Amino acid sequence: MPTYLDAHDMGNATEEQLKQAQNSPMDEFGVTHKNILYNIEENKAFCIVDAPNKDAVERNHQKFGMKCNWITEVKTTV
Repeated sequence: MPTYLDAHDMGNATEEQLKQAQNSPMDEFGVTHKNILYNIEENKAFCIVDAPNKDAVERNHQKFGMKCNWITEVKTTV
């Protein structure tokens, strides 16, 4: 399955909610979070997810009230 990196504002998400998303099973769109990087002070979050396509990544974030600024497919060294 492809891996994607996305960027978005955190909105009202708390650190605990991000950790819950990180540990959640695959959702109804086929998205699984591999890692979430964030900066509370700057209200920024970057997600590394496995997903079937970019649309699935966007839909995953929309269900949490977040809009991705950008989404790109990436390769990892691991």
